[in-house]
Amino acid sequence: MTSEIQKAVDAGKLSAAAGQALEKLQPGTFVVHKSWGFGQVDAVNFLVSQMTIHFKTKKGHPMQLQYAAESLQAIESDHILAQIAADGAAVKARAKSDATGLMRSVLTSFGGKASQEQIAQAFVPAVFSDADFKKWWEPTKKALKKDGHFVVPAKKTEPFELRDAPVSHADQFLSTFANARQLKDQLTALDQILKNLPEFTDPAAQLAPVLTTADSQARKNQRLNTAQALELLLTRDEIAEKANLPKADDALAVAQILRDEKRKLVSLIADLPAAKHKRVFAELPAAFGEEWPAIAIDLAARGSTRVCTEAARLLEEKGEVPALIKGIDREIRDHAITSETLIWLCKERDGAFADLVNPRLLSSIISALERDQFDENKRDRRLHDLLLNDKELLPDLVASATHEDMRNIMQKLMRTPVFEELNKRSLLGRIIRLFPEMQALVSGDSDQKQETLVVSWESLEKKKIAFDELVNKTIPENVKEISVARSYGDLRENFEFKAAKEMQRVLGRRRSEMERDLSLGRGTDFANPDTTRVSIGTIVTLRDTATGGTEVYTILGAWDGQPEKGIVSYQSALAQALLSHTVAEQITVPTEHGDRTVEIVKIEAYRPA
Repeated sequence: MTSEIQKAVDAGKLSAAAGQALEKLQPGTFVVHKSWGFGQVDAVNFLVSQMTIHFKTKKGHPMQLQYAAESLQAIESDHILAQIAADGAAVKARAKSDATGLMRSVLTSFGGKASQEQIAQAFVPAVFSDADFKKWWEPTKKALKKDGHFVVPAKKTEPFELRDAPVSHADQFLSTFANARQLKDQLTALDQILKNLPEFTDPAAQLAPVLTTADSQARKNQRLNTAQALELLLTRDEIAEKANLPKADDALAVAQILRDEKRKLVSLIADLPAAKHKRVFAELPAAFGEEWPAIAIDLAARGSTRVCTEAARLLEEKGEVPALIKGIDREIRDHAITSETLIWLCKERDGAFADLVNPRLLSSIISALERDQFDENKRDRRLHDLLLNDKELLPDLVASATHEDMRNIMQKLMRTPVFEELNKRSLLGRIIRLFPEMQALVSGDSDQKQETLVVSWESLEKKKIAFDELVNKTIPENVKEISVARSYGDLRENFEFKAAKEMQRVLGRRRSEMERDLSLGRGTDFANPDTTRVSIGTIVTLRDTATGGTEVYTILGAWDGQPEKGIVSYQSALAQALLSHTVAEQITVPTEHGDRTVEIVKIEAYRPA
């Protein structure tokens, strides 16, 4: 001890232990306090028995000597905190040039181990900003994993450790697998072996026991933990495949478990990690032979969106898309399809399954939402929100709807309890914008019987021909245009595809309107009209009371208007003003330039040519 410290001990101002500790706390010494962190001793004053320390957050902080000796820990000049305080720029340069060497110094400074939080606190903000530290830390962790001197924890709360001697990663992975007692831990260890196969210099010798153990564990757990046993086998087979290792002749096969669990495949595959789905689907043909397409279609119709995606991918690879479309369509018609599959189908609607996107699918979506609403195990709103938030989905679903389809859909939407009132109004409003004639259903006017349309036989026949051409030629041509445009690639920037889809909606609306008109149209030859007053099938001569000029109009059916020939529809504003009036009456009729007064001079029966 120095003479001043000894005097303080002899005078009873310091304990002997404090005196020995204080001897290490000379001015300029770097120290660490458990609450205030890193600091540096500035001065020691024995007259007032006080020490002054510069902490990061407490500059010139005074402490009594006895307390300082008990609570401060002196650190060497090569401690990482001391290095940073002395020359932070040099530490930052070393972090970029020798990250693993710097981390060796960091862990040595903290006694061989330190948590990620401790490491971050040492560097931020003295060396790095928070954002810069994160950028540096991720590649540094990868470098530490490759260097055998470091133990890199799987969890953030666990510490990084410095080993006395480097350890082979392969040996570490094998040791972790061998020491794992729980099936979950074995799966994790086996997955790490799979991800780090290049670390194994002699796969045949190193990995053969691992594959044998995996097979044994899968057999033991096949009944009680089927999904995990299956995952073990899938990982085992992937390791054997990538390391070019043979499987034992008596090894338990993935296909065998799939056959044994045929009735539980949906739930079994759902319990597997998504990363294993592709491999398990690849085993279906081997497991079920000619029956596998039906199995895959059933999984697509009843599984999760991920399961559906993998099932569709496999069926497409094997040329079984027509069978999948037929199977999905059957499930839609039976309203047995799951919400998960409906979500997948809506998201894939511009692909090979576009033909399934129709009013039946919308009806099936509403039914699925109603079914799920009363299922205590289902509180998934994804399908509900997809229908509300995807502004293009509803127009796509009703693009090919007939007038009757739209009436049924509107009625189903109005009755369903699955949407809040505002959301329901939003959906109904979107439909009415596409099909204005559906407004009557919402307003209540639909209860009144719609008036029939009086039309000539000739115009009725023309309308039927136009409708047949629309349904059998124009709409199919549009479908082909959509298919061709889809093949051009990226649908987000595909102008041809967007234009074809917009035309699909226009054609769908036109079809609905024509169906409605044809259902209301009643053909006539306008024979024997009532000529005592203006009526449908009469020729009316008018005299303008202001100019004395005369005009002749023939009032015929709803679709017979030919203004250039003086033929007007009875639904026109002019005809409506004249109907039921007699000869010599003066009537105000509308024109393009305002109202005018005319007198009825003559009413004659129309005679078709």
